[in-house]
Amino acid sequence: MFQAIFLSREGERFEAAIRSIPEDELVRHTPGASVLLEVEYSTVNYKDALALTNRSPIVRRWPMVAGIDCAGRVAASDDPRWRVGEKVVLNGCGLSEQHWGGLAQKVRAQGDWLVALPSRFTTRQAMEIGTAGYTAALAVASLEWAGVQPDSGDVLVTGATGGVGSIAIALLAARGYRVAASTGKPSEAEYLKRLGASEWIDRKELSAPGKPLQSERWAGVIDSVGSHTLANACAQTKSRGAVAACGLAQGMDFPATVAPFILRAVNLLGINSVYVPHERRLAAWRLLAEALDPALLESMVREVPLAGAFEAARDILDGRNVGRVVVDVNR
Repeated sequence: MFQAIFLSREGERFEAAIRSIPEDELVRHTPGASVLLEVEYSTVNYKDALALTNRSPIVRRWPMVAGIDCAGRVAASDDPRWRVGEKVVLNGCGLSEQHWGGLAQKVRAQGDWLVALPSRFTTRQAMEIGTAGYTAALAVASLEWAGVQPDSGDVLVTGATGGVGSIAIALLAARGYRVAASTGKPSEAEYLKRLGASEWIDRKELSAPGKPLQSERWAGVIDSVGSHTLANACAQTKSRGAVAACGLAQGMDFPATVAPFILRAVNLLGINSVYVPHERRLAAWRLLAEALDPALLESMVREVPLAGAFEAARDILDGRNVGRVVVDVNR
């Protein structure tokens, strides 16, 4: 038996609760999985918060074990690439959507979903980064693949106090970029400065409807907000700059025109952290290991037990959370 956050739905009745689950039940619900993990830590990301509260149709198959990521040790393996005792990271790949996820003491996964834990990080630190930080790394890499460099100009990060935004700021600053952080929490200006932001911008400047083209301000943007914020960020991006879109906290709509893309050749880059080629996964974790100071992670993290994930989810959706939430699944 193992403990997990179990999501179920019958008609309109939804339940999220900690359950004791037999291991044979895990095997039955994870066909094709070849590696058993003993999980040490997981996280509560924005998508986890949506799933735990049923505010958005994240789950595609019922019943489901929540958690889009985890880190731990290989407990058993039928895949020759993975040996018992190896430390690994698992994120995306349909966890908590199509496949039982990581807010649990045990997870079964396919071998090609796993990434060996970078030696610089502990399993706790890997989940301090989590899918939010991994997404931030994919976004930073995408900006650089599109030609954005530190001498190109300022980079804007929206949703700056969230998990993606916090780690995006830290990564960009470590790589020599000047970062502007957009937030609705002016009380967190010092927190953003510690991460490496050079200035903060009130999110109200970006969240209302704006002109299709505005003064050029940003060489690059990492946006986790969507809607008018994303539209305004694109309208303010410099000629041949790039915008990495990876979230929709304000909304899924995109009330914009094609003007920035045609008249300024701005690149809009979509970031999907769920299904990513394995080489790009490895590259993202290499970037994190090279650029992210483990000591800095501690300044943006709070830890909760498995039962604490529910309150953390509400905090995230209600805008009360700052930084990252790590879940110790064994307490």
